[in-house]
Parts: sequence; C-alpha cells; structure tokens
Amino acid sequence: MIRLVHQLIIIVLCLVVWVPVLGQTTVDSIQPWDNRYLEDQFYVGVGYNILFDTPVGQRNFSYNLQAGFIKDIPLNERRNFGIGLGLGYAANSYYTNMGAAEGANGNQYQILVDSDFNRSKFETHSIELPLEIRWRTSTADDYSFWRIYAGAKLGYVFSGRSKLVIDNGNSSFSNDDIEAFQYGLMLNFGFNTWNIHTYYSLNPLLKDNTILNGVPLDFRVLRIGLTFYIL
Repeated sequence: MIRLVHQLIIIVLCLVVWVPVLGQTTVDSIQPWDNRYLEDQFYVGVGYNILFDTPVGQRNFSYNLQAGFIKDIPLNERRNFGIGLGLGYAANSYYTNMGAAEGANGNQYQILVDSDFNRSKFETHSIELPLEIRWRTSTADDYSFWRIYAGAKLGYVFSGRSKLVIDNGNSSFSNDDIEAFQYGLMLNFGFNTWNIHTYYSLNPLLKDNTILNGVPLDFRVLRIGLTFYIL
C-alpha cells in the first residue's frame, strides 16, 4: 500500500507539470468569442487528514488521495459562475495510537504503548459525490485564473479496514464500525494550478455505538491539501 501511495503521489506531481501545457492547448483551440467553453472538469488531489473530538493521538502521515470528474454547469453568460456536480474516488488513511481487534461481541479498541507497535490505522476507499457552487475569473482565452469553489461532498465507503503492524507481523480485518456514509462541507480556492482543498466532516468516521473504555469514539475529520484541475 505504501508503494501504491508513493506511485500515486508521483502521478499527481507529473500532472502538476502537465496541466498548464494541456490547459494552453485547450485554450488555443477555442476562439475568444466562443461562450460555450467549460472549465475544471477533472480533478486530482492529495491531502492530510486531521482527527478531532477523539481521545486518541495521531501517528505517521494520515493521507488522502482523490480523483474524479465534475460536470461544469455555468449559470451566467460570462460563464464564470455556476455549479459543479461530480463523481469521484478517494482513499484515506488515519494513523493513530489505538489498536482494533475483532471480538465475539464486536470489535474491541485499546490505547497502545508506542513501543508495542509500529503502525495502527483505519483505511477507507470511497465513492464520492461532490456538489460545488463555482466562481472564477476565467475567460475563453485565459487559462490562468482565480477560483473559489464551495460546497458539500457525500461519500460511500465501500471498503473500510483496520490494520495493526507490530515487529512480529500484522493483523488486518474489514471493520464494520466505520460509517458507510460520510458527508461534509468543502472549499477549494486558489490560482491557476495550485488550489487549497479543505473538507470538514459533519458526521463521525465511526458509528455511534463505537466506544473506547466507555467513551464514544466520535471522530471528526478535517482535511487540508491541494487540488489540481484538468480541462
């Protein structure tokens, strides 16, 4: 999985270099008086996940990788204001000092001593539906512009796992305590290639009945990263 993450990060960095060239080619093929152009229909992103409202501590780099397509729907003649409705994929990891284990009466959780483990994490793979209100300073013949895209995102977790790595090996299992439907608010803003991405979940990462030493594990996720738009 670590090798896959590294490969995806390399792909994203290559796209950062390639996007301006592709954008210039696309713009050159559009006449300045053509008002039918669309912007920012594909996206890729990387980010860092921060857990709030949690009794556990974070460890390592809790990463986010995302990619998808957004249908750009301009609402005015200048085509710099509109909405975007999309479909995407996201992979998220959440590294903590909490261990998870399967039990006869449900999953069990405990705080781990640093010397007893190497890594412990939740891992999710999701299908996402972003909805954005979009404002930008673009024109048909200018591919470098400011943008502010605000909205919400609904995600369906089709694979959620817990994994614990120790010196003598590792254990991993499909964790049904991870909430299948995730939703929250997001904001993307920036200029040209570089855009800041933020997301805050409105529901917990884990289900309501998930507890640690009698305390509910009401994880909330704040995500901060970069989003790169193509076409």
